[in-house]
Amino acid sequence: MKIILNEDVKHLGEEGDVKIVANGYARNYLFPRNLAVPYNDMTVAYFESRKAEIEARKEEKRKDAASLKDKLEALSLQLVMPAGANGKLYGAVTNQTIAEELHKAGFEIERKRIEIPGLTIKSVGKYHASIRLYEAAQAQIEFSVISQQDAEAAAQKAAESSAAPSEE
Repeated sequence: MKIILNEDVKHLGEEGDVKIVANGYARNYLFPRNLAVPYNDMTVAYFESRKAEIEARKEEKRKDAASLKDKLEALSLQLVMPAGANGKLYGAVTNQTIAEELHKAGFEIERKRIEIPGLTIKSVGKYHASIRLYEAAQAQIEFSVISQQDAEAAAQKAAESSAAPSEE
């Protein structure tokens, strides 16, 4: 069945897109929730009249994605994970781990949009991940994985160095 989407539908398309879907999907899911309308002359004319408005919204999304890309690429994450003496992590860094760190930094990114080369990271070091934004826009973020022992030692050293000058 040929339909026109009223709203953005995840995994299907955006507002104003013409799609061909199964009859049952259209009748039982899309139409009752007012997510789509049947493709006919009247609905095509209605969406043609709203074309400028829809394009303006899409352009706004593109601009938001571009600004988010700039913010994400300027960000440098540091993940502290428990690791052995040889630098091998006891767990693994996954896209969920990075999504949680981004959430702490104030970014709402779904874990499914984050792509890590090799799917997981199992040792300390510096890595890159790509985040799919809107349409073809992708952001490359850089993050480093450090062991908990190294992080605690660095924090203790920083505390000692900040306390030492005040004693003199």
